[in-house]
Amino acid sequence: MTCSELAELVTAYLDGALDERSETLLVVHLDGCPACRTLLDQHQQTVRLLAPAASEPSPVSAPACRDALLAAFRDSSR
Repeated sequence: MTCSELAELVTAYLDGALDERSETLLVVHLDGCPACRTLLDQHQQTVRLLAPAASEPSPVSAPACRDALLAAFRDSSR
């Protein structure tokens, strides 16, 4: 797996939505690539930081906010 391929799959990985083969390839790549581990960490930190905001009453539902954020991550990796 290349860094570009990982960047396209990182949100699916965080969602637990990858098939077993793709997840294995991603984890193997992460083991040997500090830059991609940093990318994954940044995504995890963003989700963690935004989690409290998702629990606040809002005219936009938390799942919709989460989906929009994940879509933005997907788009930014292209």
